[in-house]
Amino acid sequence: MTKIIEASAYLVDVEVETERTDAVQAFLKQETIFVELRTDDGATGTGYSYTIGTGGTSVLTMLREHLLPRLHGQDARLIEHLWYDLLAATRATAVGAITSLALAAVDTALWDLRCRRAGEPLWRLAGGFRREVPLYDTEGGWLHLSTDELVKGALAAQAAGWPGVKLKVGKARITEDLERLRSVRAAVGPELDIMVDANQSMTGAEARRRAAAFEPIGLSWFEEPLPADDVDGHVALARSTSIPIAVGESLYSPAQFREYLTRGAASIIQVDVARIGGITPWLKVAHLADTFNVHVCPHFLMELHVSLVAAVPNGRYVEHIPQLRAITRGELAVRDGHAIAPDTAGLGIDWDLDAIADRRVA
Repeated sequence: MTKIIEASAYLVDVEVETERTDAVQAFLKQETIFVELRTDDGATGTGYSYTIGTGGTSVLTMLREHLLPRLHGQDARLIEHLWYDLLAATRATAVGAITSLALAAVDTALWDLRCRRAGEPLWRLAGGFRREVPLYDTEGGWLHLSTDELVKGALAAQAAGWPGVKLKVGKARITEDLERLRSVRAAVGPELDIMVDANQSMTGAEARRRAAAFEPIGLSWFEEPLPADDVDGHVALARSTSIPIAVGESLYSPAQFREYLTRGAASIIQVDVARIGGITPWLKVAHLADTFNVHVCPHFLMELHVSLVAAVPNGRYVEHIPQLRAITRGELAVRDGHAIAPDTAGLGIDWDLDAIADRRVA
């Protein structure tokens, strides 16, 4: 037995590295919720999850008052058992964002501990399919940027050898979206993957209208066109367009992904390790998607997702949005347009403990 003898949680605010806007919101700050575990044999694990501006203290309270006390004396090796035990203890608040984010902070800490004790990197213990995965850029595609800025960002990504870029859509008029997308496509040519993201801003009718207008541009996917709980709307949209429909960052349980997959409502799965509740359910979703021959291209958290995308056979893309540089040493390794999963034991994130302490707020 590897008994957990200490479990703590705290909250760190990390300022955004650049202005980030989409059709419905702005990224205000990253509220980063950390969990630290220690076992009776001296092993440690650090996990985390996040919000983009609100709710961090609610996640912290869930951890401190309800989840972490249940870990004391438990065997840290029994990750599946512990995940389901914590879920059972939060039945009244599951499925939901606060519970999933809290579970994720614990689960990633348990996986970090497991990998460290084994002396293995996450990408290998989680599956070990390959070490390098394609990378696409979102940082140059925010909605407030001008068309010239979008073109400049796309050309820079292409020159660096990256195979794709993502642009935000959802301008007030369809002509604005089209002018921006056509300009980028004309600049980069047919070879670069262009994805678009509407951030749940459209009605079904408007999403179908814009998808029809976008089709000649040759998009790789149309992300979150509708509210995440509108499965019927996504089914109708997917049937009306040849553009692959991508969903996942706003889904909080594997069962929600199952509904999308069985009904043909999405053909790109963007499961977020923090919002799904950790690495344990993330892998379940990825393997479920694989049975449908569907790619996984997770949302955000590139420093962690690079290892998970590398672990599974249907991992297709890692999204480039750097956000942890203020509290880590080193950056995501990139070679020839591919992100390289860290080969160090654990999650592979080299936390800067002094910088974290300076930004701790609770």
